[in-house]
Amino acid sequence: MARATCLLALLGVLGRAAPLNNSSSSSVKVSWIGDAPSQNLGTTFGLPWPQGKYRPGEVDFQISDGQNPLPLQSWVTGYWRDGSIKWSAHAIPRTDKVADEYTIEATPVSKRNHNRERKRPNQTTKLSVKDGSKEVTVDTGKITVSFPKQGRYLVSSIKTSGGKTVGKDGRLVLYSQDGVPETADDRADAKIERYKFESKIEEVTVSKNDGKDNNNNDSVRALVTVRGNHTAIAKGSSSSAHGDWLPFVVRFYLYADSDAIRLVHSITFDGRYDRDFISGLGIQFRVPLGGEELYNRHVRLAGTDGGFLNEAVKGITGLRRDPGAAVRTAQIEGKALPAESTWDTRVSSRLRWIPAWNDYRLSQLSPDGFTLKKRTKAGQSWVKIPGGTRAGGLAYLGGATRGGLAVALRDFWKRYPTGLDVSGAASDDEGQITLWLYSPEAEPLDLRPYHDGMGQDTYEKQLDALEITYEDYEGGFDTPYGIARTSEVFLFAFEATPPSDELAERNALAQVPPALAASPGYIRETKALGSYWALPENDDDGNAAASSSSSPGARARAKIETNLDFLVRHYQKEVEARRWYGFLDHGDVMHTYDADRHQWRYDVGGYAWDNSELSPDLFVWQYFLRTGRADVYRFAEALTRHTGEVDSYHIGDWKGLGTRHGVAHWADSAKQARISQPQYRKYFFYLSGGDERTGELLEHTLDADKTYGILDPQRKVRTDGWKPSPGAPVTFGLGTDWAALAAGWLIEWERRGPRWEEARRKLEGTAAGIAALRNGFVTGSGSYVIENGTLLPPPADPANEGVVAISHLNAVFGMPEVVSELLEYWGDEAPAGFRAAWLDYAYYYGATAEEQRARYGAAFSGVSLRQAHSRLAAYYAVAAGPEYNATVAARAWDAFRTGDGIPESQEFVSTRVQGSAVLHPVDEAAWLATNDFAQYGLASIQNLAYIGDSLED
Repeated sequence: MARATCLLALLGVLGRAAPLNNSSSSSVKVSWIGDAPSQNLGTTFGLPWPQGKYRPGEVDFQISDGQNPLPLQSWVTGYWRDGSIKWSAHAIPRTDKVADEYTIEATPVSKRNHNRERKRPNQTTKLSVKDGSKEVTVDTGKITVSFPKQGRYLVSSIKTSGGKTVGKDGRLVLYSQDGVPETADDRADAKIERYKFESKIEEVTVSKNDGKDNNNNDSVRALVTVRGNHTAIAKGSSSSAHGDWLPFVVRFYLYADSDAIRLVHSITFDGRYDRDFISGLGIQFRVPLGGEELYNRHVRLAGTDGGFLNEAVKGITGLRRDPGAAVRTAQIEGKALPAESTWDTRVSSRLRWIPAWNDYRLSQLSPDGFTLKKRTKAGQSWVKIPGGTRAGGLAYLGGATRGGLAVALRDFWKRYPTGLDVSGAASDDEGQITLWLYSPEAEPLDLRPYHDGMGQDTYEKQLDALEITYEDYEGGFDTPYGIARTSEVFLFAFEATPPSDELAERNALAQVPPALAASPGYIRETKALGSYWALPENDDDGNAAASSSSSPGARARAKIETNLDFLVRHYQKEVEARRWYGFLDHGDVMHTYDADRHQWRYDVGGYAWDNSELSPDLFVWQYFLRTGRADVYRFAEALTRHTGEVDSYHIGDWKGLGTRHGVAHWADSAKQARISQPQYRKYFFYLSGGDERTGELLEHTLDADKTYGILDPQRKVRTDGWKPSPGAPVTFGLGTDWAALAAGWLIEWERRGPRWEEARRKLEGTAAGIAALRNGFVTGSGSYVIENGTLLPPPADPANEGVVAISHLNAVFGMPEVVSELLEYWGDEAPAGFRAAWLDYAYYYGATAEEQRARYGAAFSGVSLRQAHSRLAAYYAVAAGPEYNATVAARAWDAFRTGDGIPESQEFVSTRVQGSAVLHPVDEAAWLATNDFAQYGLASIQNLAYIGDSLED
């Protein structure tokens, strides 16, 4: 790797590099992540900029597909310390043609002439938004959608440009029950109360320009956000007895000239895990059908691999008598049938005897199979339809002349149990589509603890149990209260029943929504996502394999690149092989493998679901940044969606904290900021153009510091006698705790969110406090004053005489990334001594015991994860001074090769296991655990970025 890479890293980690306001072109290309989509229904993306290059209100963004300019809406999502633009977000409307890449032009403009220069004919769009007192109406030019501001219906109507109402009365539906049968006998004997709920709107907001300092007056995208609760439908004593619960947020994204609507649906569980069992959760729309002949009404249900069930409500194919080829062909194609007078009279005279199929149901109750059935009406039996393996997740109901509505759920089979219901298709006026995010055909969602505590009623017993199952149990802590889940749904409106090929094409877009991004090389140049990663060698675009030239150093680097590729591909395969799918589980991976059972330890305490332990999220995102691979992006996106929602708390006393790894995502009693680490969400937030749900999750973590006054993370092992007390300073670790809090504060400062000044004050106060500690980061912990955001010596050393207390976990939950970005963000304005304190930690963690004693008066105990920490020495090697420190670089590579991680001698291969030893054949890498996957990956990426050229020696 070229020496220039190390010098660039040196400039970055020092935080003293001159702003790249002249070195980057004002013209930036963005391309699709993966193959270009068949259609562009409207897209939002993020774009980074070097520090000091552009300021809000003083730059004009334009976009071109290489030949023609397009409408563009732009706003700022992140700022550098000096107020210049760090990240901008951009939205483009639906376009007739899809280019492989687009060019963003950034042109400085004066504030005085800004508005005048922005008004250009080519920027005209058809999108309009009316925010009235009773409803919000959005007209995209293709559809008009109305959103009531109160009541039960999130969407009152969806109308096409031709004036047809194809969807109406869109609402959320919820079923629950207060118990579950434990045995087959209980199903008949148990007295279980069942409840039905629907959405109740509490707030509707509209954001047309999407943020502060929007420098584009032309609207391309509209965002309508609906918040509320599920309220009981008064039907019987049981339903009316239940209060409102399960708060929701549904965001509707609409783009100019598009007939598609993207929904981001989020719920937060605020019920009782032993009394509130969700037995059905869905989104429901009515579809007007009045005036449409039954034989011109169509049902389409997506099957496997782009296939569809194509049926009419009253079928005229396959009959004993043939109505005629033209009639049959028209029905199969979803077109209006010729006049009945043209049919064979043996059919037209007997239409009343042909059944009309009123209801259809598709149920995906496992990741490997779905069932289909239909019936003529309630009270009649269901008729089975041949099913399949993995349904596509789209349902359409409509008519050849009335038009219709399609509803699709992203990752439909991966988030089982899911379902699609079409009902009332044969009714006089309207039918109904229900998309089940959690199917009522499945067993109720059971969030109860998976064991009863087994007598662990004291800390002593809990710590002893930790020694055998690795689970940190504590009564009352294994609660799902406050966890959340987000789903993505798409609506498509049609003037007439579309060809099934078009539905398949739309569903493909719903399952893998197109995304645009700048090249890895450009993102790296801006340093907007750190300077701790670099492109693979001899790869300007970040997409090719590493060099395998004859140089020993080049071969060693190429081997590391091959290993990284194996790691990512193996975990992608494991998701499929081990069926890591489900409503709550999709997006997570397991923690540790059991080679004896050829199975991940899904049932062994803290060895089961990983919950971001040791930062696999960071590794996968950084691997995407340097390669630009589409499969890696989707893998990282799923991780972000899961770990930020299910593994963290969003309401209650633990809001902003996450749960340590375990059999259930919330089972472990260690509720810590290291799991809800905002750094894990940062990459997706900015790359996506400021995904609003992810931004909301980042806001949730801003209050995590308050939890330390309620819950002491060290309560079971604390020896200094400290206990949380109202109004008194709290104590937290300077590793996993402070790093997570600092990440959240930095992102809020970058975003200039409503609490950014508070966040900056806390960052500066705590960093100055760390610098003031005699032993800096090596002190291990400090006393934090929540009210003013300052940090004092820990309770064990109130006089600041110097405590030596390190942990092997301090720097493996995002701290290297957070501190690197923070120092770069501060530049010369970092609190005095903070940079030196971090460099000391980076150097001395892997130093000899003699060096540690000479510096701190005591050698470190508990040093482990040396391979993971090798990247700290690599950082020091380029940041400690003006010259590259070859000695420390060599020490870093030695720790990487011989440390307690994946040994250099390990062959990165898997072994096929089949036969009676396993449920089904798998490719096993029994030598690999997720801790190693994450930390080997991060150490590899950062060592190559900082000191890759030292392998030449």
